[in-house]
Amino acid sequence: MADQSLPAGATTSGSIAVAAESTVATRMSAPPSFDVADFPVPHGREEEWRFTPLERLRGLHDGTAEASGGIKAEISAPDVVTVETVGRDDSRLGRAGKPVDRVAAQAYSSFERATVVTVPKEAVLTEPVRVSLHGQGGTTFGHTVFELGAFAEAVIVIDHTGDGVRAANVEYVLGDGAKLTVVSVQDWDDTAVHCSQHNALVGRDATFKSVVITFGGDVVRLHPRVNYAGPGGEAELYGLFFTDNGQHQEHRLLVDHDTPNCRSNVAYKGALQGQDAHAVWIGDVLIRKAATGTDTYELNRNLVLTDGARVDSVPNLEIETGEIVGAGHASATGRFDDEQLFYLMSRGVPADEARRLVVRGFFAELVQQIGLADVQERLLAKIDAELEASVA
Repeated sequence: MADQSLPAGATTSGSIAVAAESTVATRMSAPPSFDVADFPVPHGREEEWRFTPLERLRGLHDGTAEASGGIKAEISAPDVVTVETVGRDDSRLGRAGKPVDRVAAQAYSSFERATVVTVPKEAVLTEPVRVSLHGQGGTTFGHTVFELGAFAEAVIVIDHTGDGVRAANVEYVLGDGAKLTVVSVQDWDDTAVHCSQHNALVGRDATFKSVVITFGGDVVRLHPRVNYAGPGGEAELYGLFFTDNGQHQEHRLLVDHDTPNCRSNVAYKGALQGQDAHAVWIGDVLIRKAATGTDTYELNRNLVLTDGARVDSVPNLEIETGEIVGAGHASATGRFDDEQLFYLMSRGVPADEARRLVVRGFFAELVQQIGLADVQERLLAKIDAELEASVA
């Protein structure tokens, strides 16, 4: 996409981040498929794998990983919600989208039983659906479907903790007029590996909001994707990540506008500290020829707190029609602002407290999008703990 697609004031930064305008990240090495055999074993030279440390995926990418572990799963939901364990032949599986890389296909080919969580039409939940997944070591594969009927409203919190190697697919299917907020928290132990594809199918006039929070894990690679099933759909994708010593955290997003008069907004922010901390953000937005009236924007901001950390930030826009409301993107990465720190310290704020306030301020806008006090408090406490550890 040419520079003129950028809105006034949008910036890209290449001094610390790698920022590029191209369409190559939307071109996968193989078409989407449920069959792992349709995907070649990646070698790291492919566009969708060039940032990922394949040797740290514990065999998820080459077929050597076998289900050998356990995960403790607990679901708490209001009585009106149906929770089912189903077989691979259930027709509700795969409706939101197919796997787009070999790991996601491996996950789909390897799970034994899937979970389907259904919110009936017109039901408005007053309490969140809470899903707790606690890794107990070894390798596990999973598949979960969350389905909202027409005009239903729900909040879902998915919490990942513990240790292990996890590959999974998660589907969100929204009926017409439905409203869904999903908060996915990755708070794994430092040795865990987690790869997951999130597929959302947004119905006519439906609203989907995703908040992805990533802290833990040795390698975390998430692939949120949005498609629209009817005009008037809205999708908001927010993300916060804090990448520490040696961690690799990768978020690869695709919003596929193939339906008229739909809207999307993407905003991800990350902070990094420590030697070999590596964050990757790929934001792809595809506006197809039929998607007239589209309004979309994507933003990535990164704050580098120490030397030795690296960010790769790649926003991509591909537009096939000129009949749109708006489309733009922005990416910027900067170091910790010593002037802000000095300003606070000159007014009597201790250095550690000043540093905490600056980082909290950086994340404040996205923290507010969570909308759940307990999750917000936990997130802020985790940020404080990460900062304290860096100065200990």
